[in-house]
Amino acid sequence: MSDTAEQAEPAEERRRRPRLRLVAAHREARRVLARPGFTTTLRQRMALLDDAAALYDLDEPSDMYGNGIVAALEERTAALLGTEAAAFFPTGTMAQQVALRCWAGRTGNPAVALHGLSHPEVHERDALSRVGGLRPVRLTDEARQPTADEVRGFEEPFGALMLELPLRDAGFLLPTWDELTEVVEAARERDAVVHFDGARLWECTVRFGRPLAEIAGLADSVYVSFYKSLKGYGGAALAGPRTLVEEAKAWRHRYGGLLFQQFPTVLSALAGLERELPRLPEYVAHARVVAAALREGFAAAGLPWARVHPEVPHTHEFQVWLPGDADDAGEAALRQGEETGTMLFSRPWDSRGPGIAFTEVGVESAGLEWTAADVKAAVTDFAARLRA
Repeated sequence: MSDTAEQAEPAEERRRRPRLRLVAAHREARRVLARPGFTTTLRQRMALLDDAAALYDLDEPSDMYGNGIVAALEERTAALLGTEAAAFFPTGTMAQQVALRCWAGRTGNPAVALHGLSHPEVHERDALSRVGGLRPVRLTDEARQPTADEVRGFEEPFGALMLELPLRDAGFLLPTWDELTEVVEAARERDAVVHFDGARLWECTVRFGRPLAEIAGLADSVYVSFYKSLKGYGGAALAGPRTLVEEAKAWRHRYGGLLFQQFPTVLSALAGLERELPRLPEYVAHARVVAAALREGFAAAGLPWARVHPEVPHTHEFQVWLPGDADDAGEAALRQGEETGTMLFSRPWDSRGPGIAFTEVGVESAGLEWTAADVKAAVTDFAARLRA
């Protein structure tokens, strides 16, 4: 494309082109570490419901406004998390806003203590304050989990403490189990309720060495996603005491979240619980193999300033940092996929400050086929393209 044509092309189209190339390269790639749903075709996504009869009795009446199969998913989720009840929501953003406004009504305090890199602060357009009338207060903006001392020493009262487990924008970071229990205890000392943003809570069991119900049991309420790790079509659940969940369902209706029928999304969530949830510990274990091979591969390729963060992944996802320009790194990753059929880095690259590019890496079922030697060979090829 000529410079003149590029200038005439709408900005939105220019932004779309790299993403369209990424999706196309990912679809054609023979070897990937993970296959996110956004890179697949509708036909491939619909295949998630193959053998759906093994997930739920398909001769039962279809759901209507949250009954039937929706109620069955809610009961199963509550059982997995060890809570009295759970409510299905179309989005996690809605579920958390509802949970936190319900707690604010009960505590009488609209202040929500959270991390500056948490999802409501970074990805929700100030919804907690603009929609829910809440007042987020930041415990820290540093790329780590909040500490018990920060919770105890915060200079003003707050009604709820929200913890994102893992903290995605800091590198999918988790505290240790002891650190988590200390933070929760510190909140209790201040008479605050504790809510877990557990969009990816499903894969935290490896790091914590505890079952899901014990982890969720630390909090007063918890939200989980059905698509981020479980690969469903969408949807989320809010779990906690029955009285809170019933109140949340009323607010779900007010927020427009009581959809007429939701069975395709709910079936995909059941598929995720049945098929992906048991495999997550295996993904976490292999992510650590991949991360170690990436570090060794970067060093051998003459990129000693490259970083895997955290060095030993806490979940099956982590970050990779490289010195240089994000556009250059993204182009090298795309060209590798297009020209070799191997997608080492299949997610977009962005800047982490001047002269530092970063991307996220996830390891799922497709990634289990990669040996450490495979990863190192792909790093060597990527590094050569990056230099070029």
